[in-house]
Amino acid sequence: MPPMMEIITAEQLMEYLGDYILETKPKEISEAQRLNYEQNMSDAMAVLHKLQTGLDVNVKFTGVRVFEYTPECIVFDLLDIPLYHGWLVDPQMHDIVKAVGNCSYNQLVEKIISCKQSENSELAGEGIVAEQFLSSTATQLTYHGLCELTSTVQEGELCVFFRNNHFSTMIKYKGQLYLLVTDQGFLTEEKVVWESLHNVDGDGNFCDSEFRLRPPSDPETVYRGQQDQIDQDYLMALSLQQEQQSQDLQWEQLPEGISDLELAKKLQEEEDRRASQYYQEQEQEQAAAVAAAAQAQQGQQEPAEGDEADRGGAGAGGAAAGAVTAAAAGATPSPGKQSTSGERKAKKESKDKDKCVIL
Repeated sequence: MPPMMEIITAEQLMEYLGDYILETKPKEISEAQRLNYEQNMSDAMAVLHKLQTGLDVNVKFTGVRVFEYTPECIVFDLLDIPLYHGWLVDPQMHDIVKAVGNCSYNQLVEKIISCKQSENSELAGEGIVAEQFLSSTATQLTYHGLCELTSTVQEGELCVFFRNNHFSTMIKYKGQLYLLVTDQGFLTEEKVVWESLHNVDGDGNFCDSEFRLRPPSDPETVYRGQQDQIDQDYLMALSLQQEQQSQDLQWEQLPEGISDLELAKKLQEEEDRRASQYYQEQEQEQAAAVAAAAQAQQGQQEPAEGDEADRGGAGAGGAAAGAVTAAAAGATPSPGKQSTSGERKAKKESKDKDKCVIL
């Protein structure tokens, strides 16, 4: 990166990573190795854009470096970045070891579903044990996994730690693991850089760039920021999941032998549909916000109609009070009172149109 750069966009980062992968291509290798590397490089380039949103990695519960091989893992291999996780089964828990076996996370979920439907009592028992393991380790980090991480990661090693569908930068300093702080709650905490990883509950100690203890200046602000980050992450994950399901459905529906021109048209139609859907959702959100603000203003304004109630006349009182009284008595408000209410409502709506609502 340029020496004086303080802010970098995701697009610039993608360009740097792509250039680095191209520059680090091995020189003196055999033809077979060259073809294999070029294929890996092509696969990595195809998934590189996913670094901005999220990669599909599937952990296995037998080791901190053990993942099911997916195209996304090629990115870490080509960049020579170690990828770790701490979601391990304690080998002393023999029933859990038997139930989980060598399954990846996705395979274990499928196994639990099939075991629950099985009439075999032993398989059904394994399914229950496996399900209890997943629910009891929902933080995706076990104490056995934490011990293995501490012993496996090398001193000073800069690596990536996968947990709760997040990738964190991790380093080992003087025998202690630290995670780079990136939650938006710490945006104004310039001195807070690292958070220690020493238990499975996530309440680590915050440190500066020199690994000296540095508690946040305003813990309440940090907490609110972290909660906002969690909400945003959940919405992003949900959006990605729905988008992926939609893409899978669209690709499954494409006929074989489709021409490039037809494929381009279909992709453009899908892009137009998404854009239209996005703008419709934006308009609906704005309309809902305006309606909520108008309703809140209407609730704050109390009708001052006591003088009308004292006049006698039709004996119905003010517009709002008369409507309630008439409904309770089973009568109908007089036409004169209804027109007065309609005039006030029209005046109020004209006033509301002139007001600016901040979303």
